[in-house]
Amino acid sequence: MKKILVPTDFSEYAYYALKVAAQIAKKNNGEIILLHMLELPHQAGDAIGSGHDIPEIMLFKNAAMKRLEDLMDDECLDGLKVSQVIQFELAFNGIMNISKKNNVDLIVMGSHGASGFKEMFIGSNAEKVVRNSDVPVLIIKKDAGEFNVDKFVFASDFTDEIKKPFAKVVEFANKLDAELHLVMINTPSSFKPTHIANEIMNDFISNYAVNKFSTHIYNDVNVETGILNFANFVNADLIGMSTHGRKGLSHFLNGSISEDLVNHAVRPVVTFKI
Repeated sequence: MKKILVPTDFSEYAYYALKVAAQIAKKNNGEIILLHMLELPHQAGDAIGSGHDIPEIMLFKNAAMKRLEDLMDDECLDGLKVSQVIQFELAFNGIMNISKKNNVDLIVMGSHGASGFKEMFIGSNAEKVVRNSDVPVLIIKKDAGEFNVDKFVFASDFTDEIKKPFAKVVEFANKLDAELHLVMINTPSSFKPTHIANEIMNDFISNYAVNKFSTHIYNDVNVETGILNFANFVNADLIGMSTHGRKGLSHFLNGSISEDLVNHAVRPVVTFKI
């Protein structure tokens, strides 16, 4: 986690993400790239491409530069190497392009979606980034204060396709010095006896050097409700999951969540693309 990209729209949610990114960077001797996207009308984009300076465009750019410079002076960034980028591009495209161009290790984003597990991503730039990013994406929904991850829940079916992204999960957990709580959610439509589930998880984890971990089986009506309830049960600091690109969360989250559970899904979530 040497290079951390933090997109910002200068909202309070983006600031929450920046504070978490700063704490991670300080613990890992990393640096932060602050990115602000200026989404301009098509005609303005053409003018920029042709090298013309339109007063309105320069006004927006200068105002954004001033706000970025002020943000770079924030005390949470004291002692860190921080660079800034202003990109004339749609938010999602810009985040993806800057991430690849700078070979970042982690993207940290704020989200102001509804307070639920699905709503955290659906219909937002964060959701698009989560589904398409090749590097881990950490979503922050509230002011975390001190970002100390003691309990990191990772739910999976622990099949072979999870092996490659799981190496990143282990690296992430070890660097945060977190205990990795591996959980298999048993549902009525996909039920495994305890001894089979334990055997699958034990065989899977034996291939990795995890500093601290425990395995769990949790029974619930569907996968997403099980993850939320298990995270609440162990009082998790972070929830992790793997995504399948475009199928991603719509494939993973295939049931409904009651409003009560939705309102409790405020924990940070980190995703790893398969």
